[in-house]
Amino acid sequence: MVFVRCCAVVAAAVLLALSPAARAQNYPDRPVRVIVPYAPGGPTDISGRVVAQKLSEQLGKNFFVENVPGVGGNTGTGRAAQAAPDGYTLLYAGSPYVINATLYDKVPYDPEKDFEPVGLTVTAPSLLTVHPSVPAQTVKELVAVINANPGKYSYASPGIGTPPHLLGELFRLSLKLDVVHVPFNSGGLAIGSAVAGHTPISFGAAAPAVPHIQDGKLRALGFTGKKRFATLPDVPTMAEAGYPAITGQTWFGILAPTGTPKEIVALLNREIGKIMAQPEVKERMATLGFESAVATPAEFAAEIKADGAKWAKIIRDAGIKPR
Repeated sequence: MVFVRCCAVVAAAVLLALSPAARAQNYPDRPVRVIVPYAPGGPTDISGRVVAQKLSEQLGKNFFVENVPGVGGNTGTGRAAQAAPDGYTLLYAGSPYVINATLYDKVPYDPEKDFEPVGLTVTAPSLLTVHPSVPAQTVKELVAVINANPGKYSYASPGIGTPPHLLGELFRLSLKLDVVHVPFNSGGLAIGSAVAGHTPISFGAAAPAVPHIQDGKLRALGFTGKKRFATLPDVPTMAEAGYPAITGQTWFGILAPTGTPKEIVALLNREIGKIMAQPEVKERMATLGFESAVATPAEFAAEIKADGAKWAKIIRDAGIKPR
């Protein structure tokens, strides 16, 4: 009996003594949960499932999506923050990850302490569009039209606190424009309102707007990204249109609870980079209005930090509060 107990103690000691690198060598040896903090069917969920499926194929174990919607993404993000930092629970997050920390009085996670960036997957600029009845062919002409008609124009967004809304407020505040924000519950509804002329200006994602632009029901004036969008190559960036301060984009990527072994983070980052470079993945993401992106964990962390400061300032300056 003494010998058996001694062997058990030795075995336990050996297991505990294994380095993170040794433990990571067999990763993953069981299914991995990927929390998407939104309901099924939206762009976050769809893009997250593409990445999870590809990770399953490449690493030989199931990366399964668990949708945990609620409070603008806070509920699912909070649950992921409480998970063991072992690589078997990941978070598929978007820009609200940092926006919500300022937008809400309290969130169930600390964006600076509770997670480690693993890999950026996609980005998407916002698109400024107008109804054809608006007598403006360029952003500068739109600014002139709004200034000549104070209080007459309104702009639609996919919802309070979304990146398109914050960019719309940046547009309004930085240029001192008398224009009213009208929030909707989705990008599709916001674009529908713009097409109908109810809210003749819109800040939103490209995907729901492209068919209407091609049909002449909307006019695209500018993208808020750093470069032109491949789907609409003739539409300038806001910087090219003369407004370099009106820039920003939505991002999505995978994060892991703080303390996840660095070897696992590095492995996942390499695999995500391979996935996002695949032509079929790029094409699929483009249909969702996204551009595939690749970044190291450090680069992704820098993007998150810069976005947090940028969005926080806009939220405070505009006095934005969630509904």
